[in-house]
Amino acid sequence: MDINCDLGEGLDNDAKLMPFLDSCNIACGGHAGDEESMRHTVRLAKIFKVKPGAHPSYPDTLHFGRKVMDISIQVLKAQVIHQIQTLIKICEEEKYPLHHIKPHGALYNELAKNHELALMFCDLMEENFFNYVLYCPPHSIIEEIARQRGITVMLEVFADRNYNEDYSLVSRTQPDAVLTDKEEALAHVKRIMEEKRIKTLSGLFISIYADTLCIHGDNPNALEILKLIRKSLTF
Repeated sequence: MDINCDLGEGLDNDAKLMPFLDSCNIACGGHAGDEESMRHTVRLAKIFKVKPGAHPSYPDTLHFGRKVMDISIQVLKAQVIHQIQTLIKICEEEKYPLHHIKPHGALYNELAKNHELALMFCDLMEENFFNYVLYCPPHSIIEEIARQRGITVMLEVFADRNYNEDYSLVSRTQPDAVLTDKEEALAHVKRIMEEKRIKTLSGLFISIYADTLCIHGDNPNALEILKLIRKSLTF
């Protein structure tokens, strides 16, 4: 099981988290980050042999990419391509190739359920980034379309987020959206790995399969959660 984390988002914990990761998703200017922070994170990933990925989003630093923007499909597509290409260029300069692409925040959630947006994203993957892996949620529209197009997919489940019965993430507007208690997060991850299921916020269990687990870098207890998962589980 791969463990990934969203990094390069302006926090000071990237170097502390990196030793516990297999892959990382680097903010590339949409919701956070600039060329300097991208380069710094790529260099850290290279030191710790962590696979770097692009983490494109709605172009919305004001809301950290966590609100759906009312912009055209064409503008959004151009913005996402620019974000990914900027990071690819830095990876090439640092001689440490990009491994994957994982959408961020509201864009990630919309791609799971919005057919038009998912088509657009798979178009840009197919046209520009076909050789990269796509990290996406299981039981989502984007997974279905990507597989039809022959795009390599890794299914992602969040170690520190609660789920609804339809496999969507509980909205961050709700108090129980994020798991910050490390023991609670560990129990959540153990169910995913050992029982192939998730306990939803309503108490219902739903079946799940994951190739990669994500811990958010901005989770206040991200480091403690990562340490406990690495200590307690065999990957």
